[in-house]
Amino acid sequence: MAEIDVYRIHQIVDNGNAVQISLIEDVQTEPLSQKQLIVENVSKKLDDDTKKQVMPLLEAILQAQPTIRVKSYAQTNISITMPKNRYDKMGRPQVGDKLELDLKKI
Repeated sequence: MAEIDVYRIHQIVDNGNAVQISLIEDVQTEPLSQKQLIVENVSKKLDDDTKKQVMPLLEAILQAQPTIRVKSYAQTNISITMPKNRYDKMGRPQVGDKLELDLKKI
């Protein structure tokens, strides 16, 4: 099964003979807050009458709590070390540039 993904260059280390490129998956995710997750989960469990009574109280309680952002996706990280001349042939991509990788089992 072939999977072509786009990765963004996160870091480049050039030691003269070889270049090490650290890549992270280029995925756009919407950050979720812990408050939002709690409200959604409680809302799913309650009937309409109970929800009308409980939700204002729950929202008031959560308003006083600090907002904690929850990562909604664990990004894949890849490190590649290659000879400097191969890196030069690639066009010398820089931090922030995007690369397409074809990952498949052979």
